[in-house]
Amino acid sequence: MFNINALLERTKGDRWIWIIITLLSMISIMVVYSATGAIAYKKGVSVEKYLLFKHVIFVLLGVVMIYIAHLLDYKYYAGISKILMIITIPLLFYTAIFGANLNNASRWVQVPIIGLTFQTSDLAKLSLITFLARMLTRKQENIKDVKNAFLPIMGSVVVVFGLIAWANLSTGLMLFGVSILLLIIGRISIKQIAMVCAAGAVMLTLLIFIGPRADTWQSRIKTFMHPEKQDSDKTYQSDHSKIALATGGVLGKGPGNSTERNFLPHPYSDFIFAIIIEEYGTVGGLVVIILYLTLLYRCVLIVNRSPKAFGALLAAGLSFSLTIQAFANMAVAVGLGPVTGVPLPLVSMGGTSMIFTSIAFGIILSVSRDVEEKSSGVKKEDKVIVGEIPAMA
Repeated sequence: MFNINALLERTKGDRWIWIIITLLSMISIMVVYSATGAIAYKKGVSVEKYLLFKHVIFVLLGVVMIYIAHLLDYKYYAGISKILMIITIPLLFYTAIFGANLNNASRWVQVPIIGLTFQTSDLAKLSLITFLARMLTRKQENIKDVKNAFLPIMGSVVVVFGLIAWANLSTGLMLFGVSILLLIIGRISIKQIAMVCAAGAVMLTLLIFIGPRADTWQSRIKTFMHPEKQDSDKTYQSDHSKIALATGGVLGKGPGNSTERNFLPHPYSDFIFAIIIEEYGTVGGLVVIILYLTLLYRCVLIVNRSPKAFGALLAAGLSFSLTIQAFANMAVAVGLGPVTGVPLPLVSMGGTSMIFTSIAFGIILSVSRDVEEKSSGVKKEDKVIVGEIPAMA
């Protein structure tokens, strides 16, 4: 007989976050199964044998990544972050020049050996947040020093933001916002933060008006601000998303009964929240919102209880990134923001997004595990750590 208690004993960290991960994963499998029905029919493949099977594999792989990442001492990520930044910035340059082009945007690179593609911005989000947490922790004694603290920190934020926003403005803006929140928590002066915001605003203006996707972003902003003045083809996605919301009602049409999945371009990723409300109603939508709010609340508790600055900053940055991304996706679905290609964390279909999101969850749980062990009086030499990876400063 399956023993849930035995399984729980093998996991560490905040139990509520583990429950949220489980529930979001279950919701993901159910909704993606329904949302991919139309595309499977068009491609002439079976949902069960191809799309669903592939998604379930990535969900399970994500759970494995969470488990491994949460067993590693979070302090090791300080050293890893430096290596990740060294890899990430050239990789973002490579993506901008040689990446796979889709809708006039180069966001993906292909791994030659295995033939898979991944979105480099997913790696960049994890790299920048861990790097900022490390830098802010190490520079606390001279945090007001412009040359030794502010310029290296600001440089990393602006460079990564510019490279991501070049092809993926929405992701770049969210990461920039998370970075500003970390700078505030890390005691960077308001004057210096204002300088970072000013630099970001200049780059944003240039990207919107003369960037490679200037026409696309100007069109999306105009469509969002004045939808009544636009042609129906420009409001097609938002219109069908609103239809899904309106027809879902309080309890929804039921699992697998969505009709708008046949019309929305990306019902399994960008507009998956609209499908959730159509099939499970306002109640289902509220459940998803509550799960992400609970995640944020539990992460805030972890931040407050963390005895080390690096752990607190790391948990704060990753939790802000996940929740901001979640509410950005939901805002687009309900018409509160311009259409963007932002997935719903741990719910939307997408291999690299699922993997890197899972790693972020695992790191948060690693910080939580450390907090629990410190509070329960477990000695450092008694900790169980996977591998003997040397700490890197």
